[in-house]
Amino acid sequence: MPGQQISQPNPPPDPSQLSDSILDYRVQLKTKDILSAEESEAIHLFRRAANYIAAAMIFLKDNVVIDRDLTPDDIKPRLLGHWGTCPGLVLVYAHINRLIRKTDIDALYVVGPGHGAPGILSCLWLENSLAKFLPGNTRNKAGLHHLISKFSAPDGFPSHINAETPGSIHEGGELGYALSVAFGAVMDKPDLVCVCVVGDGEAETGPTATAWHGYKYIDPAESGAVLPIVHVNGFKISERTIYGTMDDKELVALFMGYGYQVRFVEDLNDIDSDMATSMEWALQEIRSIQKAARSGRPVVKPRWPVLILRTPKGWSGPKMLHGEFIEGSFRAHQVPLPAAKTDPEQLRMLQDWLLSYKPKDLFDKHGIPVEKILSMIPEVPHKRLGRRKEAYAGYIPLEVPDWLPMGVTKGSEQSCMKLIGEFLLNVVEQNPHSFRIFSPDELVSNKLDAVLRHSGRNMQWDIASRANGGRVIEILSEHTCQGMMQGYTLTGRTALFPSYEAFLGIVHTMMVQYSKFVKMAHETTWRQPVGSLNYVETSTWARQEHNGFSHQNPSFIGAVLNLKPTLARVYLPPDANCFLSTMAHCLRAKNYVNLMVGSKQPSPVWLSPEEANQHCVAGASIWKFASVDDGIDPDIVLVGIGVEVTFEVIAAAALLMRRLPALRVRVVNVTDLMILGPFGSHPHALGDTYYDALFTRDKPVHFNYHGYPGELKSLLFGRPNLDHVTIEGYREEGTTTSPFSMMLLNHTSRYHVAAAAVRGAAFSNPHVEIDAHAVVSGFMHDVEKDKQYIHAHGADPDDTFDVPKFE
Repeated sequence: MPGQQISQPNPPPDPSQLSDSILDYRVQLKTKDILSAEESEAIHLFRRAANYIAAAMIFLKDNVVIDRDLTPDDIKPRLLGHWGTCPGLVLVYAHINRLIRKTDIDALYVVGPGHGAPGILSCLWLENSLAKFLPGNTRNKAGLHHLISKFSAPDGFPSHINAETPGSIHEGGELGYALSVAFGAVMDKPDLVCVCVVGDGEAETGPTATAWHGYKYIDPAESGAVLPIVHVNGFKISERTIYGTMDDKELVALFMGYGYQVRFVEDLNDIDSDMATSMEWALQEIRSIQKAARSGRPVVKPRWPVLILRTPKGWSGPKMLHGEFIEGSFRAHQVPLPAAKTDPEQLRMLQDWLLSYKPKDLFDKHGIPVEKILSMIPEVPHKRLGRRKEAYAGYIPLEVPDWLPMGVTKGSEQSCMKLIGEFLLNVVEQNPHSFRIFSPDELVSNKLDAVLRHSGRNMQWDIASRANGGRVIEILSEHTCQGMMQGYTLTGRTALFPSYEAFLGIVHTMMVQYSKFVKMAHETTWRQPVGSLNYVETSTWARQEHNGFSHQNPSFIGAVLNLKPTLARVYLPPDANCFLSTMAHCLRAKNYVNLMVGSKQPSPVWLSPEEANQHCVAGASIWKFASVDDGIDPDIVLVGIGVEVTFEVIAAAALLMRRLPALRVRVVNVTDLMILGPFGSHPHALGDTYYDALFTRDKPVHFNYHGYPGELKSLLFGRPNLDHVTIEGYREEGTTTSPFSMMLLNHTSRYHVAAAAVRGAAFSNPHVEIDAHAVVSGFMHDVEKDKQYIHAHGADPDDTFDVPKFE
């Protein structure tokens, strides 16, 4: 960039000479005696204590420090938990502590192997973070008994890391997302180092494979750094891992290709010196990259450090059972001695295993860890990994601009997304360090590109955006966008995820996992609010006729509807002003999953800014301008939910007034989908009185809905008068065709709506009944005529999308 000085990177080993240089490349980074004898002993004791507690948590319900020989009564009735990864996680934890004490860094620990919870909880107990948030887990014998006996038991900790685990910002139940979450967490936090352990099983997933590119979106001038540690212990639940079968040359070649500097940690005879040296080297490399960027000389394509940690699966656990290896095999993955309660041999092996850690040397008579162990814990409490405020109390309220002055004139046409793009430009200008957009390479296509006028994209391997502080992260991987958004949100900021409608389903289960984390966070007493996850679903099936059937899929609406009602919010604003109101609300909201569904194509603006605000506050309203006698005493209620289908409802109302003036129609628009459920089913659900005021007590109601009809049927279940309700929505019909053809194919066109209105009104209005057959037949004839026209001309009739006129 003009005026910007660029530093050149230190050249890595030449890949063509990899076989000759790899050992030199590793050895030149090796430093012996970095640890004093005292440090080495303290770290070793810390690891022994944590490993002991972790193993005891899986097995013991009593006799937690082995005051006497173990008996079957000391063993839990159900043995749950995963031992295999715990010793490696403990090793990393101990050395992050050492680095904090030595360098005063701000650090978070993101753990990909989430089922390694015993290893993390044991370290949290040792540093006294559990007691701060969960008083029953005091750092003494009573607290230790509570921790060990209640693990994986009712009312205790679950078998995996979750929101009840202090310091955690990642669930870890579904593998593949730890690395992208870590990258999101360090954005806009220049002093933060996020150490992320990626298990070699997790490394087999597609989301992890893509997330390795995450550092290419980290501007070292404005953000912190991620230190990835690949824990290669060779096995998953019953099979070798891919990374476990790769030799050193292959791993170096792989990570060099990703753009990293690689260092192995594998000297089991002196693992603490190896790890201490490696982590200091990694921090030095990080600081070097950051210093260059912050002094105006950013490195061209900086090569960030990655550590490859090789330890045996289930390291320090039982070695063999019945002639089969346990340590260093898949048998150590979960419970190494599964019959310890009923098999005397396994019970004896368990006692020998636990006593090998010499617990009497680790805790005093009161169950308090000995002083040397405590000497490895950061002295400043808020520096401890379990007490980082970013992980539980970091929310920064967003400065949301007043949207009303940006509203457009009622009666005009406007693309919802283009107007929202201008609004988001104001948002990023007012929140330069606490708001980001994570977009799967569709920002321009979705008409939101106005935000790029502020700072552009944040892609560090592109000279045009390097060190430019862009607020947009644009990468084709939806998984990486989602993971980064989760890390960014859970550490206190606010984000937006715009996407083509059809492809948000790719992150369905990630979104669900996140919602479970937030649900459990609600149920703790110490986690503070976080910003909402905000999705914008555009390029919808109703206007994806040019891309075809593969791009027509509104199923993400149903995914959000299935969440816990306290978390789920689904909005379908009918015009640009309503979308502005909805967006402003969602960006201010906390703790929700917000889904906003809209159109990027120009469409009528039905309501003034003030009317739109009132409409969105109410969630639904009667649109008097499209109703007969302002909607009083209707024969039929027509309901539009979504931009294009609402247009068809209004067009149907105008059509009915011309062809069957005896029919009295009321038009209702719903913008907040959650109001429709039975009262009490959702915080937004309308009371019966207000529901009846909108939809009547006994008149037919026809819904023209943007999503799948079955979703709306489920939502309405429990409301009265459902035998008078009909619903049309997306029928899984589509192709490359014209916009109105999509309405015809899915029975959401004005003709289908008008026909449904006549059928419903005929039951109560004899003036409608007498002409019903002829009028409905005429509408169906219009359907066929328009189909023939579209087939012949390849386009919709010229006046199809003219704004309906009401006399």
